[in-house]
Amino acid sequence: MSEKGRFRQFLSRLGPGLVTGAADDDPSGIGTHSQVGAQFGYGLSWTFLFSFPLMVAIQEVAAEIGRVTGAGIARNLRRHYPRWLLVSMVSLLLVANIINLGADLAAMGAAVGLLIGGPLGLYTLLFGVICVAAEIWMSYERYSAILKWTTLSLFAYVAVVMVAQVPWGEALTSLVVPRIEWTGAYATAVVAILGTTISPYLFFWQAGQEIEEQKRHHVKPLCLTPKEAGPELKRIRIDTLTGMAFSSIVSLAIVFATAATLHANGVRDIETSAQAAEALRPIAGDFAFALFALGIIGTGMLAVPVLAGSAAYAVTEMFGFAGSLDAKPRKAKLFYGTITITTMLGVSLQYVGIDPAKALYWAAVVNGVLAAPLMAVMMLIAHNRRAMHSLTLSTRATVTGWIATAVMAVATIVFFATL
Repeated sequence: MSEKGRFRQFLSRLGPGLVTGAADDDPSGIGTHSQVGAQFGYGLSWTFLFSFPLMVAIQEVAAEIGRVTGAGIARNLRRHYPRWLLVSMVSLLLVANIINLGADLAAMGAAVGLLIGGPLGLYTLLFGVICVAAEIWMSYERYSAILKWTTLSLFAYVAVVMVAQVPWGEALTSLVVPRIEWTGAYATAVVAILGTTISPYLFFWQAGQEIEEQKRHHVKPLCLTPKEAGPELKRIRIDTLTGMAFSSIVSLAIVFATAATLHANGVRDIETSAQAAEALRPIAGDFAFALFALGIIGTGMLAVPVLAGSAAYAVTEMFGFAGSLDAKPRKAKLFYGTITITTMLGVSLQYVGIDPAKALYWAAVVNGVLAAPLMAVMMLIAHNRRAMHSLTLSTRATVTGWIATAVMAVATIVFFATL
């Protein structure tokens, strides 16, 4: 096979992991990374190298749970663990996702306002309606292909770095030589980075997408066909590695760009991604500003469906129903109803006077409460023979998964200690 053919084959095998990794760089995450670059320059770049294997480990666990059991995280919780645990985790996920949806949609509306002016509230509403309509009326195969192509919007931030005059020696050194500051602000920023890179909604989404892919290819869960596990688990590993690497590179690009422009010119306080785009214009020029703003819109179009979809997977599984993006609306009313309601509740946050920056802060609080316990439960599911049969986690995945869980637990403790 030619190199071109091998590359096409590689791209065809990418899916849930790639989309999940790209969705991790949503507009609210862009705001966080912009603030990190503006406030600390290159000083926190090392955290992305540190968090990368942790992201890969826990997302791989989520994907394996979906592909091996043929059921999402919430359904496995329903089958094997106390109901109070299921209800509390899904409830926290809903609260955090609705707040994140509101912040992301508002950021998209604000980005359009920066580019062409006009009513921000109307733009936010239109984005919400477009995302809901696409999820409801498109087939899964077409929609998943659109999500994969939408990941290309993240290259806008790589382009911004190219015009930002980054001092590459200093920037690359910061990846491997941490500059530790023993301050509350520094600790909070580290926790914020971990919170935006390892997010509970991504666990539910990637597990759900593995089930969608299983149905699309008309194959059985791996627990029933263990002989097929080798190639499938290898595919999951490559897909997840690629997606998380893409996510980390883009996150670093945002930090490098804002460090080279905003931080270098004395701009230290950025609360939203739209503010970061606006602050870039007088420093880096109209081209960098436009790329940054367009990137916010593109990543939002990717992240909003993931946030709403992960909530829909969790809610339908909690009630014991099957939910799928390939189902007809009449046959999946709870699934599509959850997508619609969560998205529109996110839109409505702008009309009740909630500040997007404060909303994201409280979303981080909720995610902080949920992340480590959920990761621990996922590790238990992945070792539960009633769920996974003979395909429980490997030793490698077990070690890295529990390390990721421990790091998030410590980060959560630090977060609440600095409130």
